[in-house]
Amino acid sequence: QVQLVESGGGLVQTGGSVKLSCAASGRTFRIYAMGWFRRAPGKEREFVGGISWAGGITNYEDSVKGRFTISRDTSKNTLYLQMNNLLPEDTAVYYCAGNPPISGSWKSGEYEYWGQGTQVTVSS
Repeated sequence: QVQLVESGGGLVQTGGSVKLSCAASGRTFRIYAMGWFRRAPGKEREFVGGISWAGGITNYEDSVKGRFTISRDTSKNTLYLQMNNLLPEDTAVYYCAGNPPISGSWKSGEYEYWGQGTQVTVSS
């Protein structure tokens, strides 16, 4: 089993930046890819982006391209989400997730492992 714990959320002003971390523990050798999702109040969970664990190849949802950057430190088993130029519509609980479906879409949400989430609030 793999445990995921997010940190780094908080309150930020429009145009500001926040960096989230997701620390993985347990059977981390099983991880082959990770993703970030978010759920805004009253909305469905949304894919933010993902990264392949070995090669570091990333993909992003269109709404965050150019503003958000996903990275990972394999030596620390930690995933990151650098969020710049934040907008009020980025307000959400952000979740990290591990291992998307091998033959399915990374956007599907059908990941093996999930963190508990961390709140990011962007004030206007």
